[in-house]
Amino acid sequence: MNCAHVAVFHAPGQPLELREVELPQLAPGEVLVRVRLTTLCGSDLHTFAGSRSTPTPTILGHEIIGDVIAIGEGAEKRDLAGRMIRPGDRVTWSIAAHCGDCFYCTHGLPQKCEALFKYGHERLTDERPLSGGLADHCLLTRSTPVLILPETLPDEVACLANCATATAAGAVRVGELGAGDNVVVFGAGMLGLTMAAIARSRGAAEVIVVDVAPQRLRQALRFGATACLEFSSDAPAIVEVVRARTAERGADLVLEASGSPEAMEAALKVARIGGRIVFVGAVRPTRPIPLDAEQLVRRVLTLRGLHNYTPDDLAAAVTFLNGAPEYPFAEFVSRPFPLAEAEAAFAAAQHGPALRTAVRP
Repeated sequence: MNCAHVAVFHAPGQPLELREVELPQLAPGEVLVRVRLTTLCGSDLHTFAGSRSTPTPTILGHEIIGDVIAIGEGAEKRDLAGRMIRPGDRVTWSIAAHCGDCFYCTHGLPQKCEALFKYGHERLTDERPLSGGLADHCLLTRSTPVLILPETLPDEVACLANCATATAAGAVRVGELGAGDNVVVFGAGMLGLTMAAIARSRGAAEVIVVDVAPQRLRQALRFGATACLEFSSDAPAIVEVVRARTAERGADLVLEASGSPEAMEAALKVARIGGRIVFVGAVRPTRPIPLDAEQLVRRVLTLRGLHNYTPDDLAAAVTFLNGAPEYPFAEFVSRPFPLAEAEAAFAAAQHGPALRTAVRP
């Protein structure tokens, strides 16, 4: 087989183009992967619908796992755990390939590398014709962090590591989650539920999940939530419930995963004095939110933002998913659509009940 099959995205409202692409010659250290499964992330849906821009034409999809079929000669390729990568290995990889040498790479922000390459977000070129998950092959650059997956981790769960789980792991890292912390999570989508499960698995005392959808809140109880609150614009009522469950102090850590301006405003109010707040969900344009600088100072709050994640977060995500079978993540993934039905997969993702819609080439 000398060609790959891909589904190319040109613009919102235009059909995906199914085409064949010649398999590239591999440079030293590059890895050619046969895609096993891709799940459609929220950013894929936003791009497809036109509420988020990306260079086009492109191949969408970055929550990907696959089998190594070839490695470019002339350089060893090891995974994040130091293991030699060989053909036949089932792997996942970071959404972002980074150089390792620029200012941001050497200051703890490799996901903001000055030479960043993001899978599922790049314009197609002759040099990089296979850069997303809606294809039967993907070409990994030499600088891509790769991780060999445990045999015990099912495909549909492993796929989630590459974006939602790694981002959730990054959020609790920058939020300095500690055992015994009281945590509030705004948003009970894939990201928020994963944050709740990680927080609870790491010893959080309270994990209070807030969302507008009662059915998602019911799911949250299966993913580590100790209490659920239906979101209301009445922020004082939310603050009152949180304080009642936290010895009248408020939350040690607040994780905002919805991207809703109203939720972000409420998140600032439920943190205790000295609390930490991490915004993760605001990945597309929203209205500005007010920030009371005096309250930020007087309450000694720490406010952080997180976009994407580091390679260590990806490793932590795989470790978590493989060690937490009590959380039924597989139930969130739809039956797989074939690549030829990628359009139908997007329709199902936009209107169906699954938190992740899968495509299996």
